[in-house]
Amino acid sequence: MSMQKSFFSDYVKKYFPALVLRTVERMNGKPEDIIPPYWFKRLLTPTYSADGRWATLLGEYGRVSADIVALDSSLPIKRRDSIEKVSGEVPKIGMEFNLNEKQMKDIRIMINMGLPEEEIVAKVLADVPRVIEGIYERNELTFLQGLSSGIVELYPYSDDADNVGISIRLDYKFLEENIFGVESLDLSKIIDDMRRLEDKARNEDGNLLKTAYMQRATFQKIIRSPQFREYFAFGKGFVGSNIAIPTFEQANAVFSEQFGFTVAFTDRVIKTERNGNRKTVQAWKDGMITITAEENVGALVWTDLAEAGSPVAGVNYQMADSYIMVSKYSTVRPSFSEFTTSQAMVLPVISKIDKIYQLDTKTIQA
Repeated sequence: MSMQKSFFSDYVKKYFPALVLRTVERMNGKPEDIIPPYWFKRLLTPTYSADGRWATLLGEYGRVSADIVALDSSLPIKRRDSIEKVSGEVPKIGMEFNLNEKQMKDIRIMINMGLPEEEIVAKVLADVPRVIEGIYERNELTFLQGLSSGIVELYPYSDDADNVGISIRLDYKFLEENIFGVESLDLSKIIDDMRRLEDKARNEDGNLLKTAYMQRATFQKIIRSPQFREYFAFGKGFVGSNIAIPTFEQANAVFSEQFGFTVAFTDRVIKTERNGNRKTVQAWKDGMITITAEENVGALVWTDLAEAGSPVAGVNYQMADSYIMVSKYSTVRPSFSEFTTSQAMVLPVISKIDKIYQLDTKTIQA
């Protein structure tokens, strides 16, 4: 494919940089202004990797490993010393949109008709925010899957798990002794379940719990359980059997008083698309509660793209959020098209696993 400057280069040159900057500023705004919020931005520290690899010195409380495997193969079994250094390459992700000949012809008609410039620019650069947000969405999907399950499998070449090929499996090695089940699947003993987890964190590890991340459905099931409502009523000095269901604020007050943490919701459905096939993915593991003792849980590791050091002549480039390369260009062969693409080499790495505890409400405590 031969790339050349945009067919609408005057508009791209004038408005492309400002639109990229405005998109990044909007996505990096206050968490309460971004609906839904990006948890990877709030809980990870951006970290630059000069050699394109992530690495960490690991001991008993800091184990992260990654393996590149065929999807129909099992992972290799490894022996680990008490302290070791593990690393891996930061994977490349990206997305692409294009204007076809019909769409470009329509834009030319708008130009020839003398329509307002802002209407034309809106058509020419419509895909710029989408390709930037797409990288953020992939980061969020990877991070939330990892924070809720401890394991993430990335498919660089396909979003279809049934398509055999090369994948990157990232196992954050959450501590087994910090993962708990429940006494009853109806959560009738949820206070006891959480007390067991809090006792491990506070009395054995010396960690004070801060935030519990969970789905709204899990939260609703908890606050309707008899044991939780009894604790809520006792705190209010209520005597009787007709106990009201607490509000979010009231429930958080109970969590804070009893365990020291407050609740944050992680309901995110991420839309993915591959070769025109779209599907939605539930990012958070169903029924899992992840409770952290610190706000920050790791790093968003990124590195430079090869194309950043060897730009293609005629292609318009802009960097977004330091690590996302957005490009605008056109082709005449094999097709007459205008492309907008984004690329990034970035990976969420959860490393503070000694500050992470989990309560799996779908599993009976062994």
